Amino acid sequence: MKTLINTFGVLLLGVLLGCSSNEPATEEIPEALAVSSVPSFSSNAETRSLYVTSNLDWRINNDANWITVDPEFGSDNGPVNISVTANQSSYMRSAMLSISGGNITRYLQISQERVVEPEPTPTPAPSNGLDPNQAPSENFDLSTWKLSIPLNRGDGTATDISVSQLNDNYQNSAYFYTASDGGMVFKCPVDGYKTSANTSYTRVELREMLRGTDTSISTQGVNKNNWVFGTAPQADKNAAAAYDGEMNATLAVNRVTTSGSSSHIGRVIIGQIHANNDEPIRIYYRKLRNNNLGSIYFAHEPTDGNGSEQWHEMIGSRSNSASNPSDGIALDEVFSYRINVVGDLLTVTIIRDGKQDVVKTVNMVNSGFNVGGQYMYFKAGVYHVNNSGNSSDFAQATFYALEKSHTSN
Repeated sequence: MKTLINTFGVLLLGVLLGCSSNEPATEEIPEALAVSSVPSFSSNAETRSLYVTSNLDWRINNDANWITVDPEFGSDNGPVNISVTANQSSYMRSAMLSISGGNITRYLQISQERVVEPEPTPTPAPSNGLDPNQAPSENFDLSTWKLSIPLNRGDGTATDISVSQLNDNYQNSAYFYTASDGGMVFKCPVDGYKTSANTSYTRVELREMLRGTDTSISTQGVNKNNWVFGTAPQADKNAAAAYDGEMNATLAVNRVTTSGSSSHIGRVIIGQIHANNDEPIRIYYRKLRNNNLGSIYFAHEPTDGNGSEQWHEMIGSRSNSASNPSDGIALDEVFSYRINVVGDLLTVTIIRDGKQDVVKTVNMVNSGFNVGGQYMYFKAGVYHVNNSGNSSDFAQATFYALEKSHTSN
């Protein structure tokens, strides 16, 4: 009997041990965390959803103050709402979210488009009989102007288009041509050749040449190619082509630079009086990237030893961080300027349809231009005072009228 009991015990123990060894081991489930993508947001305030697929506790890390995540954490699968505030800047923005759970981290880029500003309604170009099928010299009196363009003339300086060349139906599709409305286009890139080693900027600009095509008269000097102030010595008035002067221009600035240093962006010189080495006046148009409208101001630069350069704001501000000028001038908006010199008085007038003229007078009696040897000439077009922008950036203006006059001896 004992033998039977012992045998039965051994058999039972064997069965129990056999059953235990055949039982399957617990299966280890791998960690899982996946996040769906989100399309780029428009510039408006918006909310979009993504979906988290996971078997973990997870958390979303967000450092961008313009993005809100709801919920910020969760367990297992579930939707997440991503909200963005309106993007008021002119630049697209993006931020990276990280979603972490267990030993896994996923990354999700959130992008939002820049604000698209409505194009201002351009003021119609004046109906002045300009012919879009003609060269600029056939629509405008350019008989006493030459042109500078930023092409290498062979010696590392800019190319001059002489009076005779300019008036032989000259056009250049890259820099100087007739627009579809008949206007005279000046288009100047950031990069290019300069007129001399003394200037830092490119230009597509007309230079007054009172000698016309008589090249026997020197370009520089108190002579029959240039004019003087009415307060200059009588000998200089007799030697010069004329004295005092007025230039009237009607134009629209079509484009300004949007790249470069903060002091360069958006500024362009559209008219000047140049003297021997200084400028009695330079008229600037400037529109900053985040502004819809541009400002007008001018500089008066006395000769050496006669004081510092003076700045005069006429519309808006010349500041590098100027706010949108409430009475500013939009790109493609047609306006006029007048530069008038009588004796030592310089008067600048900005003229716009339906608005009061803006006028500023500067007394130049102590500026050093009323002495012997100082000569003057007008300049008009695009003098591109930005040499820090992208090489493909450019400024452009279209002139619809350009006239000048002087007092004859």
